[in-house]
Amino acid sequence: MFLLVLRFVYLLICTSAVATFVHPSNHPPSIVEGNEILSFFGMLLITQAVTAIDIFIPRKRVEVISAIYFGLLIGVLLSYLMLQAIHPVFDAMKMQQYRGGIGMVLTLTITYFSSSLLMQTRDDFRFVIPYVEFARELKGSHPLILDSSALIDGRIADVVETKIIDSKMIVPDFVLKEVQDIADSQDKNRRTRGRRGLDVLAKLQQMPHAEVTVYDTKKREGDARSTTVDQRLVELAKELNGRIVTSDFNLNKVAGVQGVEVINLNDVASSLRPRYLPGDTLKVRIMREGEAPGQGVGYLDDGTMVVCEQTRDQIGKEVDVTVTSMLQSSSGRMIFARPTALMPR
Repeated sequence: MFLLVLRFVYLLICTSAVATFVHPSNHPPSIVEGNEILSFFGMLLITQAVTAIDIFIPRKRVEVISAIYFGLLIGVLLSYLMLQAIHPVFDAMKMQQYRGGIGMVLTLTITYFSSSLLMQTRDDFRFVIPYVEFARELKGSHPLILDSSALIDGRIADVVETKIIDSKMIVPDFVLKEVQDIADSQDKNRRTRGRRGLDVLAKLQQMPHAEVTVYDTKKREGDARSTTVDQRLVELAKELNGRIVTSDFNLNKVAGVQGVEVINLNDVASSLRPRYLPGDTLKVRIMREGEAPGQGVGYLDDGTMVVCEQTRDQIGKEVDVTVTSMLQSSSGRMIFARPTALMPR
């Protein structure tokens, strides 16, 4: 709404300014005299081209704009200083007639080189200027680097959809290539997994509150063929001061040994499971027999196993049970329960 008001006010100001400029009482240039109406609409169209560009490029990155701005500023400043330095040379060689042309060439080339240099190296340093910095982390303190297992797993999209994550998410180009290779596999199961990973990435990019970028590492790496994808992920996390998001147990261990923070989706899911205490009541469907006599085994919606005493004859039925104890192990969590009707009062 604010942008619509701003554009409308800009249109009114441009209309008034152009009309004032072409009005005969203000003695406009000779090229305008006799063509006031055509000049009015032509100049107004030129001013509104800026609005059209603004509409067609909705996502603007502050570091790109800053790089162009400071590149132009530094380029003009350097070219001015260079012209002042070589001014005595023009006087000594009596080449004042060439000063204008050489100055124009120097200004254009130095300005372009400065802008291009800052555009290509804006991620390598920070500008010590208040409120303006060239930084990789636009959101949050540390970027999240997603590996292929996190994309294929798919739960990262559900977590991001809750808006609990405000950090920038990065998908390295070699991870994207790995997912694409899986999606192009001849094996049907692998192909399905790979396509799901690509769908999850597309879903993340479409979320308005999430910032997801594909990070180009080709210009930063030498011969990467001799290193594994896991090692390249760890090195990239060190370079960007980021955290790796994965569901791969081995990558979790490798990154932890090298001092890189890891967010394991399995640990996140485990920590979000409901906490049941002795005395809490549940409703569980008995699926099969247990190992001990009279035991029945059921499962909660999150996959937690519930071992119920004296329910072997209730297989296939839903039973109200009361939690008696819990067992937490590296393989998961197990709940022991007893039918509520058999609990002592």
